[in-house]
Amino acid sequence: MNLNDLQNISNSFGNTQRMPVLFLGHGSPMNAIEENQFVQGFRKAAQEIPKPNAILCISAHWYTQGTFVTAMEMPRTIHDFGGFPKALFDVQYPAPGSPELARETVDLLAPALVEEDHNWGLDHGAWSVIKHMYPKADIPVIQLSIDYTKPPQYHFDLAKRLNKLREKGILIIGSGNIVHNLRLIDWKNIDTVGAGWDWAVEAREKTNNWLLDGNFKHMIDYQKQGTFLQYAVPTPDHYLPLIYTLGLKDQAENLSLFNDELIGGSLSMTSVRIG
Repeated sequence: MNLNDLQNISNSFGNTQRMPVLFLGHGSPMNAIEENQFVQGFRKAAQEIPKPNAILCISAHWYTQGTFVTAMEMPRTIHDFGGFPKALFDVQYPAPGSPELARETVDLLAPALVEEDHNWGLDHGAWSVIKHMYPKADIPVIQLSIDYTKPPQYHFDLAKRLNKLREKGILIIGSGNIVHNLRLIDWKNIDTVGAGWDWAVEAREKTNNWLLDGNFKHMIDYQKQGTFLQYAVPTPDHYLPLIYTLGLKDQAENLSLFNDELIGGSLSMTSVRIG
């Protein structure tokens, strides 16, 4: 790639007002087709920010060895789940991709090795929430995968290199769940807002306090914080998208919470806005 090509990519998205960053607790795939307070929260979050030129999503459901970014013109809608009604599998979210944004993302993350991907698409961690925010599917969306071989500090530091995208109208979304333990779900209360085991209540309270106080060191070192977080984060896949969001926060920026509820005993829908 020559200098002119790089300049063209850099100019693909003009400078804009600095975009906020979001972490969305996406919960069950059924949120894609249900009407509840959480999808209303996703819509409200979109209404309160400028319409983005494009979206970069870090989803819990693209968990890879190495780091990849989707670079196809038209990403497919991936139904990466089972046991749900046909209506959910029928959902399509035909947002375009952006090979230009993918290439710029690769350049920004250097010297970390990031490879362009032409096979993945949009998994439900991305489309199940973005479809409520931008139902016309008229905003380009790309995904950045999570390298499962790297520790949280690596992901926090890698995210900082994406900050320039915020000045080009790019909305960066992390999609996962802070409290996410599917083995310990209370199925009798799967739809009961506010239902949480004692350890889940403690995890929500402690992590909320750390988030609002800017104590991101505790969030990064979550494995050292006690049994309650070991239950809340038995595997890091749904937690690491939050770490990307936190890595993008400047010191002077505000952080606020929304959709801040426990459901089903062992899941939290807590979502975060920065900026």
